[in-house]
Amino acid sequence: MSLADRPLVDRLSSGAVSAWLERHALSLITLGTAAVLVVMLYLPVGLVFVEALLEDGSPTLGHFVEVLTDPFYFGVLADVFADPLAIGTHLGSLAGWIAGISVSLTVASPLPGVDLSVPWLAVDAPPVRKGLFGFTAYQAALSTAGSVALGLPAAAILANYEFYGRRTLRSLTILPFVLPGIMVAVGFYAMFGQTGTLNTVLGLIGVGPFAFIETSPLAIVILAHAFYNAPLVARLTVAAWESVDARTVETARSLGASPRRAFRDVVVPQLVPAVLTGALLTFIFTFMTFPIVLALGGLRLATVEVWIYDRVQRLAYGEAATLAILETTLSLGLTYAYLRYESARSGFSQAPSPPPREPLFPDVRTALSPRRLAVLGYGLVALVLFVGPLASLVVGSFTDGSGLTLRNYAFLLERQLEGASFQTRPVPAIRNSLLFGLATLAVAVPMGVVISVLTARAGRSGRLVDTLAMLPLAVSGVVFGLGLLQGLVFGIPLPGGWRFQVTGTVAIVAAHAVAAYPFVTRNVSPLLATLDPAMLESARALGASRARALVDIELPLVANGIVAGAAFAFAISIGEFSSTVILASGSEHYTMPVAVERYLGRRSGPAIAMGTLLLLVTAASFVVVDRVGGRYEL
Repeated sequence: MSLADRPLVDRLSSGAVSAWLERHALSLITLGTAAVLVVMLYLPVGLVFVEALLEDGSPTLGHFVEVLTDPFYFGVLADVFADPLAIGTHLGSLAGWIAGISVSLTVASPLPGVDLSVPWLAVDAPPVRKGLFGFTAYQAALSTAGSVALGLPAAAILANYEFYGRRTLRSLTILPFVLPGIMVAVGFYAMFGQTGTLNTVLGLIGVGPFAFIETSPLAIVILAHAFYNAPLVARLTVAAWESVDARTVETARSLGASPRRAFRDVVVPQLVPAVLTGALLTFIFTFMTFPIVLALGGLRLATVEVWIYDRVQRLAYGEAATLAILETTLSLGLTYAYLRYESARSGFSQAPSPPPREPLFPDVRTALSPRRLAVLGYGLVALVLFVGPLASLVVGSFTDGSGLTLRNYAFLLERQLEGASFQTRPVPAIRNSLLFGLATLAVAVPMGVVISVLTARAGRSGRLVDTLAMLPLAVSGVVFGLGLLQGLVFGIPLPGGWRFQVTGTVAIVAAHAVAAYPFVTRNVSPLLATLDPAMLESARALGASRARALVDIELPLVANGIVAGAAFAFAISIGEFSSTVILASGSEHYTMPVAVERYLGRRSGPAIAMGTLLLLVTAASFVVVDRVGGRYEL
């Protein structure tokens, strides 16, 4: 029956329902977002955090006092927390430390293993007790500096030069983000170990072998963090660089500015928010680092997150929860400070009109210019640091110590064809990862967009809500997993003998969406804040609902931010491990990272082969996501 043949009452009713849904669509999505966050984030985390406030069932702050005044945790700051009113004593200690600093000119060999003496400015300072939190911040700062230093050249190359495979390479920059941490550690051992790929290559020219990991574990951890996070910095910066309005640069040049001055005064201010976003996320991720430090450094390089894991293993839940609360508070404080900065800088963004890219190597003479040689030098570093561990993983999947073999892949094929239903098989893992990734996109993108809409122009209260919405980035993964286990997996008793329990596909997709939506929000919010409010007000004055104005006016103008956020959401889902391994326990809902971990428990060969499949499947997925999503970019 056609619409014209339907009774008038039905048509009026259908129209009224559609109109009601359009008027309340934003409110309904907001309620859905709040429900997902309460059930999948705040409830599990709250169940663990409450352990810090109770002792034998009674409220207490004793755990906080013990941690804050323990030099093991806060180093020299523990004395300040123990007696905060002794200001004169603390200032005297600070003055004595500054007076003990000496600077002298000497001769030294700054490069390990290279007998080359050069004039060197030596700075001697009295030792400082950093404590666990101080060391965690120290390694996070070094990791952030390394990630930014390695990510910015990649962004400059991808944004300004055209070469064969540029779009594919741009898509694959997100690939390290999906690797489980334990696979990154295995890749770094395969690349930088004493029998690794790098020492094998150096041996061909009679150099080495070097014990990179044993002699410089902190440097290797920082490089591993850069392997993870430099692509994040690069991807965010490339998106900002491609949104620079080329007309503003042309205007500056027409007014007499040199290329360097136009870049400094016009381009750099438009890149700074993206670079700071990448740096902030990198600092938070590396401040809360866990599997890489545990695998490459162990407890001698313990961070707060590693120590939380150790306390949980020893059933010291009160101490672990206290450390987690302090860690989360510091991370949220950084997030709030950045959001204030982002809000203040939003007015510098302009309408996108990207400048044309120039060929990377148009001829031999240009290829020998200093700028192109610098690009080649960076390419060599990227080859060792980014391609090396991945290539070593792939090579490791085809070797077993005695030479080339397909035995690892034969094991996976045999497991797929003959494995029992309770065993982990490759095809279901790949299928589940892709389906969960697509479902996460469907949930995380609306969640991230609606939070951006609610907070973009809400002033100080909006920044506060925005900060709380970033909790998934700031909360301990160990604590989140423990909360899921205690709350949703075991179930929460309700009156009447009922039990509230969330498991299976719905729980996994919701957990992935909670972890992924902040990346959508951080990509969309800055763009929404730059839109002219007059456009929205004009649409509303002409009768458009808030949802209609959002769909027809705002979303098309921030489509590039949505695409970038969606790619990150898909990546987060594909690589998510900590919550999936808990929620998929004892079921057939395991994903590729969980399959890698289960195979790793038997022997490393099949696990590395499964990790290689994870690389191939996700690389192909990201190329498709970027190509399809690129059609909607401005």
